[in-house]
Amino acid sequence: MTATRVDGSGGPGGALLVGGTSSDAGKSLIVAGLCRALAREGVSVAPFKAQNMSNNSAVTLDGGEIGRAQALQAAACGLEPDTRFNPVLLKPGSDRRSHVIVRGRPYGDVGAADYHARRAELADVVADELASLRRDYDVVICEGAGSVAEVNLRATDIANMGLARAAHLPVLLVTDIDRGGSLAHLFGTVALLEPADQALVAGFVINKFRGDPALLTPGLDIVAERTGRPTLGVLPYASGLWIDAEDSLASPVGQRVGEAGLGTGGARLSVAAIRLPRTSNTTDVEALACEPDVDVVWVDDPAAVSAADLVVVPGTRATVSDLAWLRARGIGDALVERARRGRPVLGVCGGFQMLARTIDDGVEAEQAGRVDGLGILDVDVEFRADKTLRRFTGAAFTHAGGEGTVPVTGYEIHHGVVARSDEQAWLVDAETGPEGARSGPVYGTHCHGVLDSDGFRRRFLREVAATVGRADFTPGAGVSAAAERERQLDSIADLVTAHVDMNSVHRLLRDGAPILPSVISLLDGNRAPESRL
Repeated sequence: MTATRVDGSGGPGGALLVGGTSSDAGKSLIVAGLCRALAREGVSVAPFKAQNMSNNSAVTLDGGEIGRAQALQAAACGLEPDTRFNPVLLKPGSDRRSHVIVRGRPYGDVGAADYHARRAELADVVADELASLRRDYDVVICEGAGSVAEVNLRATDIANMGLARAAHLPVLLVTDIDRGGSLAHLFGTVALLEPADQALVAGFVINKFRGDPALLTPGLDIVAERTGRPTLGVLPYASGLWIDAEDSLASPVGQRVGEAGLGTGGARLSVAAIRLPRTSNTTDVEALACEPDVDVVWVDDPAAVSAADLVVVPGTRATVSDLAWLRARGIGDALVERARRGRPVLGVCGGFQMLARTIDDGVEAEQAGRVDGLGILDVDVEFRADKTLRRFTGAAFTHAGGEGTVPVTGYEIHHGVVARSDEQAWLVDAETGPEGARSGPVYGTHCHGVLDSDGFRRRFLREVAATVGRADFTPGAGVSAAAERERQLDSIADLVTAHVDMNSVHRLLRDGAPILPSVISLLDGNRAPESRL
């Protein structure tokens, strides 16, 4: 189908902002759904998030870094990740400081005060990248950050109403009704905004509604009367959407990753994914959860680590401090004991570094210096100022001793490198050669996403099963992590098109924000002008 501009002109493409009443309200999901729905209509569409705070990230084709959610939204559009889709990425390393990525490249570590002082420069970056996307695509669907009513930060805002005002974007305001209080959140959010910002809020979307919609209608009517804004969609709760979670907060301890589906009838494998305080790229374990006979659960206690068939130590934005946390909780000792007993462990990126003998970190750690790792792998890790950002294409050795290989792809995002290793590498990159380290059933790699390679994942799980005595374990035939991601993107788009007024969305993209009253004028008893929607 030929792509067409929604405004019928040769000028900048249409755009809107999906804002939220809170973090994790459903903004990322709505943006992904709108992107896939519009792409299926033949519209050339791209995602955009001016500023993202997340330790889940992805690598672009040119070696840049963006938020994982924007990479998923790009896939919804049928696009490869592009640094323009997320020009500013904040990766928290502590409660007070974050690593800042600008246009895909490291910008430095900053505290809150330092960052706000640089907002003018970053606002120019955001404006330039959004303008570039609007020239290249028919439509740009923008995602806000946190709540649009963080009025204490409004003067330096570049991601929410500051962006909407600067780019004249209509705003869809999303709220998660499953948390409770959504009607008050909608009214209060609009009421807190200054009149010029209120004028851009075009309507509401309710996310995760359970029950009879008829019971909600009277409340929505009251909110419409008191805000002058219509509700343009009520999305029902959908339990089967879990791929590429934007925020590590969406991966709480004790939560199963994925859904319990029908197994093959053979043995099941239990996987304990350690929920580190600064976990990054939680998406690494999702491919395991695609397998019908694999149960993946986030854990933070030694008993769960000891009992599981496989333990995954995921990436982290703060290797040294998260290693101290592991030790303080007794999980470090549990991992050492697992290795002594010959039980499988997989360390990915920061998790791999924790398994080493020593870690010399003068880059990310708050107190730079050399510390002892867990000593499970005879490897020394050294952090370097230059950050490795690259795609990985190669193979994995599927047996100890290096015999037999299977294709693997992934991506690398790390400052730490292996300075010395007396272990055998078990991955090999087509360009750079050997990677990672293995000692019996303990595996370490700096590569994220390797478990998405279906053939490799199946062979890896068979090895794990053989090691723990699950000889009758059989990976699901034909299971594809990439196909599951596509299926979920289509499900999200189906959800959006069925429950959001897409005609109104098209009008907003074509005409911009309608003329709607301020909440103050409504509270004063003035009659609201009729909405163009």
